[in-house]
Amino acid sequence: MTQKPELLLPAGSVESLETAFLYGADAVYAGVPALSLRAGCGLTADALENAIERAHAAGKKIYLTLNLFSKNADVGRLDEFAKTVNRLRPDGLIVSDPGVFVFMREHAAQTPLHVSTQANVGSWLTAKFWRDLGAKVCVLSRETTFADICEIKRRLPDLKIEMFVHGAMCMSYSGRCLLSAFMAGRSANRGECAHACRWKYKLYLQEEQRPDEFMPVQEDDRGTYILNSRDLCLMPKLDSILKAAIDLLKIEGRNKTPYYVAQTARAYRRAIDDWFDDPESWRFEKYQAELDTLQNRGYTTGFFESTPDGSAQNYVSTRSDGDWRNAAVIRRWTPDGAEVEVFQKIERGDVLSFLPPDGNGTVDVAVRRVIDGLKNQEVAAVSPGRPHQTVFIENGAFGNVDRARLPVLTVARAPAKR
Repeated sequence: MTQKPELLLPAGSVESLETAFLYGADAVYAGVPALSLRAGCGLTADALENAIERAHAAGKKIYLTLNLFSKNADVGRLDEFAKTVNRLRPDGLIVSDPGVFVFMREHAAQTPLHVSTQANVGSWLTAKFWRDLGAKVCVLSRETTFADICEIKRRLPDLKIEMFVHGAMCMSYSGRCLLSAFMAGRSANRGECAHACRWKYKLYLQEEQRPDEFMPVQEDDRGTYILNSRDLCLMPKLDSILKAAIDLLKIEGRNKTPYYVAQTARAYRRAIDDWFDDPESWRFEKYQAELDTLQNRGYTTGFFESTPDGSAQNYVSTRSDGDWRNAAVIRRWTPDGAEVEVFQKIERGDVLSFLPPDGNGTVDVAVRRVIDGLKNQEVAAVSPGRPHQTVFIENGAFGNVDRARLPVLTVARAPAKR
C-alpha cells in the first residue's frame, strides 16, 4: 500500500503552528527572521525549542528554514545559527544556497538537509546533484511539471520529493523576482516581497518610426494587471499526486490568517485520508468547495500539465476575493461559555461558522448577545480594533454540541460584510 504523504503547513507564528497541527498537518516549516524567507515574521529560538519539544511529543515534525541566498555579511552568522540548530534538533533544515548547504552539513551534521524550492530544482540531474551532496529531501520548484516530478521520483527513489499543492504563485521564478527589490527596495529572497506583480500598471507602445509618440495600452479604468497570477490549487489533481507516491505535500502562506491555515489543513487532510480509505470513489469536488470559501485570486493548476497560458493570470483585479472571512478563534472555555477573539466586526444576530478539526462540517452559532470580553458587558457590536478583542458566547448559543469538537484554537468564519 502506498504510504501517505506528509502534509506540510507554514508556521509564521506559534499560533499558526498550533493551528496547523490541530487541523491535521503532519509537519510545519518555520524560521527565524534573520536567516530565512521570514523577514517580517518568524519564531524566536526559545519559542521554536518549546514548539519542537511539544511537536515531537505529539508525533509531529518541524522543519527549520535557512533558505536565503547568502551574502558575505551572512556568512559570519552561520556558525551561531548552526549551534542553534544543534540545540533545537529540528526534523530538517531547508536550505537553498550550496555554500550554506555544505557549511551546515559540516556544522549541523545531526540534522537532515532539505533543498528549498528557492534552489529552483526542476530536473532529475539537478536533484541528483543535491542528493549526492547529502540532501534527504528536495522541494521542487513550482515551475516543474508533474510529468517531470514523476520522472525525478522514478530515477531517484532514495531521495524524498516535496511539491507545492496550494498557495500564492510568483509571476517570475519562485523567489527570484527582482521587481520588488528594484521598485521598493525589498528583497523577495529575504521574505520582504512587496508583491509588485500585483500592482496596477499602464503600458505604452512605441512605434519605431515615431520615437516620440507613446500609445497607451489599457484594458479599462482599473488599469492592466499583466503580472498577477492566480493562486495555485492542485486539489483537482490530488488523486494523481497520491497515486504517484509523492513524499511531502506543501501549502504556501506563512502570513495568512488562522482561517486559511485551518481550512487548507483540514481540506487536504480529509481529502488525503478519504482517498486512502476509498480511492475508487474519491472525488475532489467537496474538498474544493471548502477551499473555494477562502479568499483567493482565482485558482490555477499552474505548471502541473505544462507551462500555463493566459488563463493562469488574473487580468481584472489584484484583490483576493471570497464570500467568507476569518472571523474568530476560540481562546478559552469557561463553565459558562467560550471566550472568542474576533477578527471582524461582530453584531447581534451574526452567525459564526466554527470549523471542527475533526471533519468537514461546520458548527453554526448565532450570536444572540454580544458580550464585550474586555469590558465584560453587553454591547450592540464589537470590532477588532483593540489588541485581543474578545466576545463571550454563552453555552446556550452552542446548543448540544460537544465542547470536545471545538477545542481552543478552533477557527470560525463568517460571511464577508460588504
